[in-house]
Amino acid sequence: MAEKIESSIENLWQDVRELSLGSPPHVDNLPAPPTPLQFLRRYVAANKPCLISAAVPDWPALSLWPSTDYLRTALSTTPVSLHLTPTGRADALAPHPSDPSALCFASAHVETLPFPEALDSVLASDDEAKKVAYLQQQNDCFRREYGALAADCEEHVPWATAALGCAPEAVNLWIGNHFSETSFHKDHYENLYVVITGEKKFLLLPPTDFHRMYVREYPAAKYACDQDSGEFSLELEDPNSNAPWCSVDPYPLPQDKRREMEKFPLYFNGPKPFEVSVKAGEMLYLPSMWFHHVRQSLDDTGLTIAINYWYDMQFDIKYAYFNFLQSIPSTLFEDPSRCRLRNDKARPGISLCSSGEVSDIEVSHDTRGAGDDENY
Repeated sequence: MAEKIESSIENLWQDVRELSLGSPPHVDNLPAPPTPLQFLRRYVAANKPCLISAAVPDWPALSLWPSTDYLRTALSTTPVSLHLTPTGRADALAPHPSDPSALCFASAHVETLPFPEALDSVLASDDEAKKVAYLQQQNDCFRREYGALAADCEEHVPWATAALGCAPEAVNLWIGNHFSETSFHKDHYENLYVVITGEKKFLLLPPTDFHRMYVREYPAAKYACDQDSGEFSLELEDPNSNAPWCSVDPYPLPQDKRREMEKFPLYFNGPKPFEVSVKAGEMLYLPSMWFHHVRQSLDDTGLTIAINYWYDMQFDIKYAYFNFLQSIPSTLFEDPSRCRLRNDKARPGISLCSSGEVSDIEVSHDTRGAGDDENY
């Protein structure tokens, strides 16, 4: 019975790619924003990501925010929340403070500083110096902390608001550099993610790949930063608590690669993640519950800036299906010898990753006209 369930779930990973994402599987690249009806039918209802090239051509932010002088002036007296870590990996796994052979879930040390000081810290970030700063407060931080920039972009995404029937629950601003990295996780939001300057590099996996993420409970901890020395320590939350988190690092160090592949064969031997690069002026629609990992590269000023809109997801039958999938015990897959998925099982159009390397997945350029769905 266990082998039959395991085989059925592995078939599900393939079926989702074939039936929802095409053959070969791809992420649509739209030349312009879709209509509300197109967005709802093709992408939200299908829980399918897309990249939109000319997403926000009229936003003043595209020309203003690359200037650090403009940002410093506009936010000269504004206090903002600055997240600090020794590695650039906040909300990620780190060695347990009392047992380095184990792992914990580590969140950032947060300080409130005037924006110009916070920006200086971001620009000075260096993982060799073991201090990386990232403006990534989330929790509607754009409207709460960066109101002076509100006129430079839209308060919502009009066609998404019309399609989803609600305003965004939160709007967040992200300002960092290439040392900051976001580990694999999922969100219960429909996410519209716009890059203003620099570039974001996403790895995406559909919700059906839950077991490939090796989600485990880890002790929750938080970084503390000594104000005099600037050195970090990691302290367990008090009272103690656990956080469920993805165990997979898709970019292990060369010396760790073989060990990681042996620990997480469902990820490294399974279908490749979708790799999507989002450049300045482009928008990624990231559907609710999709797993995503994010790296970034810089503009000429040494920054990557993005803004995203979180819309509440519908807790409908798709959510019920996902909860059922999560309820299937991960122990069915924990014996590496029973990882059935191999390259010789791949169906036509499905690429499998056996080496642990992540290769580009085709991004399809959708040239259909804006009114193609209007008669439905």
